[in-house]
Amino acid sequence: MITKNHCKKEESYLNFSTADKLGICLFKYQLYPTGRFLTVNSALAKILGYASPNDIQKLKFRNLFSDHKDSEEFFRDLKKNKKIKFYETRFKKRKSNDDVWVAITAHMKQAASGKKHVCMEGMLEDITKHKELEEKFYFEKHLFRNLLDNLPDAIYFKDRKNRIIKVNRFYAQGFKMKPAEIIGKTDFDFFPKDQAQKMFNDDTHILKTGKPIIGKIERTLLPNGTYNCVTTTKIPVYDKKGKTIGTMGITRDITAYDHVEQGRLNMVISSLKVLDKVLEIRDPYTFGHTRRVSIIAEKIAKRMGWSEDRILELKMSAELHDIGKILIPLEILNKPGKLSELEFKLIQEHVKKCYEMLKPHDFPFPLPEAIYQHHERLNGKGYPRGLSSSKIIPEARILAISDVLEAMTDHRPYRAALGIDEAAKELKDNSGIKYDKDIVATALKILKENDHKPFWTDQAIKP
Repeated sequence: MITKNHCKKEESYLNFSTADKLGICLFKYQLYPTGRFLTVNSALAKILGYASPNDIQKLKFRNLFSDHKDSEEFFRDLKKNKKIKFYETRFKKRKSNDDVWVAITAHMKQAASGKKHVCMEGMLEDITKHKELEEKFYFEKHLFRNLLDNLPDAIYFKDRKNRIIKVNRFYAQGFKMKPAEIIGKTDFDFFPKDQAQKMFNDDTHILKTGKPIIGKIERTLLPNGTYNCVTTTKIPVYDKKGKTIGTMGITRDITAYDHVEQGRLNMVISSLKVLDKVLEIRDPYTFGHTRRVSIIAEKIAKRMGWSEDRILELKMSAELHDIGKILIPLEILNKPGKLSELEFKLIQEHVKKCYEMLKPHDFPFPLPEAIYQHHERLNGKGYPRGLSSSKIIPEARILAISDVLEAMTDHRPYRAALGIDEAAKELKDNSGIKYDKDIVATALKILKENDHKPFWTDQAIKP
């Protein structure tokens, strides 16, 4: 330990031995006139790689700084304010190219021995590990920020009350706002109420269940009044204890892709309309029937909460469900009076023939199978395969009920219309036997709301 008589010894607020154990460096340094250490504990020598405090004796304090600019700034601030608190800088190590990050707290003091003797007392801590963690965090934080801001997707974080707490640049640009202006708001501030409610419900579901929502396709209203098509993925966000504290969402604009797919769909629909036209020319009754069945099926599916895509698939199945009748001779198809057993079996063949026409083609939904099953019945007494109960898919169940409802209320070549009351009785009497009871209940409820009148007739004549 170095001691000099130029400055009066004073008791330190930390015992040197205790400071050494804590790794805290205590020092007294004479600024004027000598510019050398008067008192220093072993902690400083240790962190700088010196054998003992005595090795520090010949060193100038300003020469410990790795950066000359830091040294100038430190002494300038000290001279101006007479004290300095937690000044962070790098010190040189004795035999290494590595620097040591330190934090210096010090104050200037006039020595009792004379005005010309000015001392600096203080403490110094090694904060290298702290700075390494800080720099790592800074790097990861800015890497994450740059990643978020350069992704062409809207990314957002919400708290447990579904309030937005962080967004990336792309999200903010979509609303022509700064990210800070969005914080604290909810989806109700940006979207129509019904759309925002769906988003709110999705977020709440994730918070309650911890289950993510992956790749949900939805349409959102833009500030300019137009809609775009997006795919959204939302996941739960957890704290260190595994508690759900919010959600993270990624929304990607797929409007351009949607337009391409819509174009393809329009081509398919146009092709189906050509087939419909062929069927209409050959058999006007069957054409009108398929259109009306499509209207009934759509109404039932909407009431049952089916998605727009699934309803579209069901409508296409309904439009094509009798296309196989193109292959049946007209004299049998439109024969007045009762059909012979052979003729009836030939009529039944239209289901299989339609299935065989559609099966080779790739559909993203069970269109061929729905058509193949629409004459099957829950009790296994339908045709052509005698399927029963769970083997009959939901699409075919709706088609079956829609087909019966329309057929019984319209004229046929071999009989007059039986009427809507008779059709309703057929469905009610065989609910849960031939027909799905939930779908029957839905169909009968729709009929009741329409005063037991065919709600499909007027719509069927629309182009």
